[in-house]
Order: sequence, then structure tokens, then C-alpha cells
Amino acid sequence: VAAPQDAATVTLADWPYRSNFMRIGVPSEIKNHEYRVGLTPASVHELVAQGHSVCVQAGAGAAIGLTDAQYLQAGATLAATAAEVFAGAEMIVKVKEPQPAECLMLREGQILYTYLHLAPDPEQTAALVKSGAVCVAYETITGPGGGLPLLAPMSEVAGRMAIQAGAAHLEKSKGGLGMLLGGVPGVPPAHVVILGAGVVGTNALQMAVGMGARVSVFDRNMERLRHLDLVFGNRIETVYSTTHAIEEHTALADLVVGGVLIPGAAAPKLVTRAMVSRMKPGAVVVDVAIDQGGCFETSHATTHADPTFVVDGVIHYCVANMPGAVARTSTFALNHATIGHALALAGKGWQRAAAEDPHLRAGLNVVRGQVTCKAVADQLDYDCADVAGLLG
Repeated sequence: VAAPQDAATVTLADWPYRSNFMRIGVPSEIKNHEYRVGLTPASVHELVAQGHSVCVQAGAGAAIGLTDAQYLQAGATLAATAAEVFAGAEMIVKVKEPQPAECLMLREGQILYTYLHLAPDPEQTAALVKSGAVCVAYETITGPGGGLPLLAPMSEVAGRMAIQAGAAHLEKSKGGLGMLLGGVPGVPPAHVVILGAGVVGTNALQMAVGMGARVSVFDRNMERLRHLDLVFGNRIETVYSTTHAIEEHTALADLVVGGVLIPGAAAPKLVTRAMVSRMKPGAVVVDVAIDQGGCFETSHATTHADPTFVVDGVIHYCVANMPGAVARTSTFALNHATIGHALALAGKGWQRAAAEDPHLRAGLNVVRGQVTCKAVADQLDYDCADVAGLLG
């Protein structure tokens, strides 16, 4: 695929098109302090090598050192505006959920491949239904061994960042108790409570233990708790998750990390407003589940520009795109997970790709005006369409 020599605006006529291949668009992310990009130059090269054409919005990766020249060298064309990318693409590859202005640029039959997190977001869901686009959500695509392989890399990043962010906000200058997470000889470390022993919780646990904190991890999966006990031994406390246990431990905690997940659905509210009111003034909560509505009753989404708020003296860190703060690491980790399904969608089309791969099929959340993810449909009171009937 021939690429222009600079970032001049492309027209649809300039965008290479060949039958049986796909035109793929990568717009710049516009969410607050979001610097990740849907495709790296290496991922572009993979798609171009298969015969597809890729158009990237100029400057989309510049903030994390992925230059327009690198994209051109990989075989992409460049467009000056997101509107041109959306207008020409048959498939849009993003990182974060489309913002309202982007939803308006989607059209019927166009594939959108990105994180969506629809269950707590009725406005976005309605906009995607209205667009008629085929919306594939990274966070509900399953893996052969169970799990959510496209969500996992960002959960790993967010889990590790949760301890980093929590430790920073325990500092007195940030409004916290004025505690060093790991303490010093003669002074006890902070008590960290981690709700959920999945990918987020395990990565938070590794960081907290590594920094010398006292750690209690909660889950209802006893096999998972047994595994963590075997790995970490008496360096951690494993707790079967009940309302009473959560209430008891959060009241004494210095930092609480919420990392629970029900795939596709809104997160359960494990920590009530009353529990928060009984926590120590200056304690910190980090709600990693905020993309799915949050697991603290007092949570609401914040941004990297204004990451915290205080309820009953407790600092709440509820940034909805935490991995965006380490955007270069996150972009490469995410692309390693997403490129395989991107190649399948581009090479086979969404219907054949989804028909042949039940794991990819699980990622279909909205298809041509119909909600196809049961968890989203149940949460937002939509009829759930049968995916099999839409595959043709």
C-alpha cells in the first residue's frame, strides 16, 4: 500500500481500497489525558502485510513516541482529522469508548473495535444502538482457558498503578494520613485491603507486598485464596469475602483497592456509604472497577486532570482510564492482546470471524441497532438479541 510522504489530509479517493481487504481507521483518543493509541506501527505493519489499508490520524501516537514517520514506514496513510478517518474506514480501532462526538461519526455496518464498558453507561449504549455500527468490546472477549485476555493487560497495569496511586495519596501533601506504605523500622506499615483476587487484585497484591505493606485480600473463590496463600504465605492475609468481613477490615484500613469484576455487567457495590463513613479520616480508596460503575457506593468517575474527591474525610481515587497515565507501556501491552482479533475481523469480516470463534463472538455488544451482550441488556433494560441469528 503506497503511503504519502507527509501528514497531508487524505481524501477517500486517496485511501487505498481493494476487494476482499479492509480499510481500517485509527483516530486520536480524545478522552481526558488519554494518550494511548489503537494500533502501534508494528500492528499496522501486520495488517498491511495481509493486504489491508490503514489510515491513522496524524499525531495519534506522538505523545508516547510513536511518530507519524513510523506509521508511514509501516505502510499507513495519514489523515489530518478524525472525521476523515471515520468517513473512510470500514473498521475503527480505538482504545477507549467513543465519546459523544465520535458516536455521531459512526455509521451503519461499520465495525468499532475498542473498550466499551456499556453496563454503567446508558447514554453511550443508546448512541451506539442508534449508529447501527457493529461494536466489539475488548472487555467481553473471552479466552480458551476462560478469563478475559484483552482486558487482562490493562487490568495488570491498573492493579499495579492502584498501589502506586494509593501510596502517593496517603502522603499528607495529598490530603492523606501522612503514611509511608511500607513503614520503617519501629513504625508499622500501612494496612492495604484488596477487594477481589483476580488480575487487578493479584497485581495490586504483588506491588503492595513488594513495598512492604500489610495486606489483606478478599475473594469468594476459595481456590484462588488457597493459591495466593501458597504463593505469598504469611506475608498476606486471605479473607473470604462477606459483608461483615469487608465492614470490619475497611474500618481499620489505610488503603482500600476495589478490583471486582462481573464480565460485561456493572460492578457490585461492596463498600457502602456507611462503611466509608466509618473509615479513618485521611484513608484512601482506589476504585479500579470504576469503568464498570465502581464497587464503592460513594464512587464516581474522575479524570487524570482531577483524580480525587473526598467523602467523609476519605480520599477517593476513581480515574476511569488509569492505564492512560502510563500510556506507552499500556499501548504496547494492549496491542499484543488485540492484534489477533483485529486481523480476524479484517480478514474474514465480523460475521464470519464471530461465527468461527466463540471467544470473539462474546465481544459483540451492539450489532446493527441491537444489544447482543446479555449483561448489558439486563443492566440497561434492553431486549438481548440472539447473536447467532445475526451472523448470516
